[in-house]
This record gives sequence, C-alpha cells and structure tokens, in this order.
Amino acid sequence: MILGGSPRELVTVWLEGDVVKMIDQRALPHDLRILELHDVEGVAHAIESMAIRGAPAIGAAAAYGLALAEITGEDLDRAAARLRRTRPTGHDLFAAIDRVLRDVEGGRSARDAALAYAREDVDRCRAIGRAGGRLIKDGMKVLTHCNAGALATVDVGTVMAPLRAAKAAGVDFFVYASETRPYLQGSRLTAWELGQEGIPHAIVVDAAAGHLLQRGEVDLVIVGADRIAANGDTANKIGTYPKAVLAKAHGIPFYVAAPMTTVDWGARTGRAIPIEERPEDEVLEVAGVRVAPKGSHARNFAFDVTPARYITGFVTDLGLMTPAELRKRRGKKVARKGARTSKKR
Repeated sequence: MILGGSPRELVTVWLEGDVVKMIDQRALPHDLRILELHDVEGVAHAIESMAIRGAPAIGAAAAYGLALAEITGEDLDRAAARLRRTRPTGHDLFAAIDRVLRDVEGGRSARDAALAYAREDVDRCRAIGRAGGRLIKDGMKVLTHCNAGALATVDVGTVMAPLRAAKAAGVDFFVYASETRPYLQGSRLTAWELGQEGIPHAIVVDAAAGHLLQRGEVDLVIVGADRIAANGDTANKIGTYPKAVLAKAHGIPFYVAAPMTTVDWGARTGRAIPIEERPEDEVLEVAGVRVAPKGSHARNFAFDVTPARYITGFVTDLGLMTPAELRKRRGKKVARKGARTSKKR
C-alpha cells in the first residue's frame, strides 16, 4: 500500500498505544486515509458508517473498541451493548465481543484479549488460503462478489487468501469482480486489492454474472460470508444469492470462504439471520449526487441469504467442508454440550 508517497505495509485495523487506527475504506481507491479513534463511540460510528466493513474486520474493530473502553474507564458491558447495536448481520462482531468479555472474566485485560483476537484472525485467514488455494487451477476464470479481501479482515482476507496462495504458487488465473452496488465494494476495493497483488482481473456490473456463467466464462465462484447458519445457509452481500442459483444451474462450483467465527451455531437456518436494511439514500445517490427522480424511494438490503443447497463447499480455517460436514460439526457441539450438562447434574 502507499501512504504519504512511500510504500508501507498496513493491516486494516490495529491498536497503537491508546488509539484504534483503521483504514477509512470510504476513501479508497483514490485516497488512503487512516482514522484515529479514541473512544467506543468513535469505533461504533466507524462501523455504522462503513468506514470499516467486512465481518472479520468489524469483529476486530469491536474487540479493539472494548480495549478502548477499558483504557478510558468506560463500563465494558455498556460498551459491548453499544457495539452490538452497530450492524446486525455479521456474526464475527458478536463473536469478538463475546470472546473479549469471556477473556476479561477469566482475568485477562481487554487490551490483551483484543490483540489476541486480531492475531488469530490473521492466522485464520492464512489457514483459509492454504485450504482454498488448491481449488484454483491454471487457466481458471474466477468470479467473486463484494470484497472479501484483506480490507474485510485484519489482514490477508478470506476470498483473497486462496487467490493470493494460488498466485504465490505460480498458478495462472483470472478474476471477475462484480461492482457490488450501492457501495461498490467490488469495483472500489476488490479491484484495488487485486491490482495490489498483481492478479489479472476485470470489473463487471452486478447483472453481468449470469451472462458470464451462461457463456461458460466462469470456472469457479468464490464469495465471502457475513453469517453462516448451522445448516449452511449463508448471508453475504446482496446479490450473492442469484449468483449461487445461476452457478448451480450451469454446473459451476460455488464456494464460500469464511473463518469458523462466522458460523452462528445458534441460528438453525438462514431464516434466523437478521438482514440489515440501510438508508435509502445509498441507493438513490451516487457519490452524493442524486440519480433517482424526486419522490422515488428505495429499499436498501445490505445482504441476502443463499440456501445451503446451492453451496458446493466452505473454505474455512479448519479446511474444506461441504454443507453436510458443517452440519455434523454442530451435532458434535450439541453432543459435547449435553455431556457437560449431564456431568454437572
């Protein structure tokens, strides 16, 4: 990345002294700005305003927000409640908050817990890269949606991790990145990251995915996830579901890359996943300029849910697994929980 005219390695969000710093993703790709946040409210606003986005990234940001609460003397439970209200769909947000609070109850500082969570996020992404890199073969054309790169995590990325691993292994492949209205994360962020990595790519409008799949110009679809239900139903950026249906119709493998922290074992199916609806102005305007007629309104769903039957497999930090294998893991968790409960009795 370039900052101040000179190359510098950056993660998406980090704690520096008593300040949370993060890349302001709203300014990319034309400007690389670093936000400096000094309190919980600042972190919460950054999440709500899309300065930081991507389920693992906002999870780490929330963890650092709790570290700031500890530093400033704010009540941790109150800080956690504020952070939980920022965005409802991404599960990593809630997993990170629960993890930090649990560690604090065990005697650890919130700072140390947050730093550990962020380090583990990077490790999880590297494991996703090792697991998923072998899916990408020479000559493949890969379709992705939204941004599931380093910017959506602390570093490395989820979808970007296998792409980076394949590139490092010398595999020759091409990526189609759909634009992802209304925030254009595909054209602004994914394309920027692909360019940084030297991966050949082209941006296509969201509606072009079906055309590419129909023409046989896509060999693999791989997307990220914001929340995965216990049965494998997956919430991701709006526009993911139709890509999955069309991939299935044309016999193209459809994979979801995500860490296990994105799995919500308490949500039995996708019906239990809350879907965020954002302000209509994000749809009615482009770069602050209204493009819709006065008097027109919009529905701005941030996510949709892809049923597990359309998903070939999951690329996780625990390896590749099918939806059926994911469901078996929930069964094991329930069995272990029941065994502990029986023992207590």
